[in-house]
Amino acid sequence: MSLEARLQSATADYQKLQLELSAAVDARQRLDAQLTETGMVKKEFALLQPASEVYKLVGPILVKQDQPEAKANVDKRLAFIKSEIQRVEAGIKDINERTEKRRMEIVEIQTAHQAAQQKPGAPVQVQ
Repeated sequence: MSLEARLQSATADYQKLQLELSAAVDARQRLDAQLTETGMVKKEFALLQPASEVYKLVGPILVKQDQPEAKANVDKRLAFIKSEIQRVEAGIKDINERTEKRRMEIVEIQTAHQAAQQKPGAPVQVQ
């Protein structure tokens, strides 16, 4: 495969990784917003009296819900969001590592390409 073809391929892969990274960062930001919102709900629940009534919005209808059940649901939601954040962060780390490897490959190919242009007629191979 020629240096130019390898460079184009590596650059296309790099751009795909950048798009993946952007999507993963967006997902992480959404999860942060959900974590903050759910944390505020938990704080509000801590202020409730035991006899207070709790309602859940289901579509356009408010449905009465047991307070302990609602608190348990919020705790489960917090645990789920935290686990999703860990999963997304691991994905971001993996994408960053792959991006860095691809970037280094692009630099090597560009260096080899420049060396080949300086010495016409001399084939240059990159590992």
